Amino acid sequence: MTQHTWFITGVNSGFGRALTEQLLTRGDRVAGTVRNLDTVKDLGNKYGDRFWVETLDLTHTADIRPVVDKAFADLGTVDVVVNNAGYGLFGAAEELTDEQVEHAIDTNLLGSIQVIRAALPHLRAQNGGRIIQISTFGGQAALPGGSMYHATKWGVEGFADAVGLEVAPFGIGVTIVEPGGARTEFRSGSAQLGPAIEAYAASPAFHARTMIETGGTPAIGDPVKIAAAIIASADQRPAPKRIVLGSDSFTMISSALTARLADVQAQKDSASATDYPVGE
Repeated sequence: MTQHTWFITGVNSGFGRALTEQLLTRGDRVAGTVRNLDTVKDLGNKYGDRFWVETLDLTHTADIRPVVDKAFADLGTVDVVVNNAGYGLFGAAEELTDEQVEHAIDTNLLGSIQVIRAALPHLRAQNGGRIIQISTFGGQAALPGGSMYHATKWGVEGFADAVGLEVAPFGIGVTIVEPGGARTEFRSGSAQLGPAIEAYAASPAFHARTMIETGGTPAIGDPVKIAAAIIASADQRPAPKRIVLGSDSFTMISSALTARLADVQAQKDSASATDYPVGE
């Protein structure tokens, strides 16, 4: 077991809290961000200067780089940067308000992008490090009622994939984590719904609304085990490009990729028909 210094967004709940507790327990240092310092006061009291914390709302884009810079300056080095903070916005696309759409993009997509961009100069300067982007099976598969959540997760996965190729020569690894449903506060606490439109009660999108409003069946994912798997990945060399966690995630991603590949393969001849003839 190698001890590291971690920078993790959203350490007050969910995977962020589970990661932080496990890391501090084993002796690592954690620089965490939260919107409300009172939510992690217990961690500061228990672990002292091994737990560095700063307030950060990812929708306040101008605040991201100063917080990341301060973490590296105060701690000297950060080995692993974890983009964890985010939430789910659900409902049919038409049901979502403009304000909800913009807030979700600012938090889940733009916020994550800017955290990575802010960390890269420091990771390059220290000749390496690891970036872990928390996504979901919804970063590769899509379900009705999750259009905006999928938009942010598919977007951040594309960004992370490209960045991973760009920074590999500097010894920086990038890993995307794709968990399935887990027993965190995601559904009952952070998830949001757009204002209902009656017509969509007969739409497949209504299932997502029902799941959030009722809680649905208990998720099968254990957040403690998921956090442990994420932590273990930091010592893997080379960095895994993706980590799929949860049998539900494996099933959803496998089915989605199989269907998408079949669609593409069926168009081999029609795709090449739009090329210039060979030699022209």
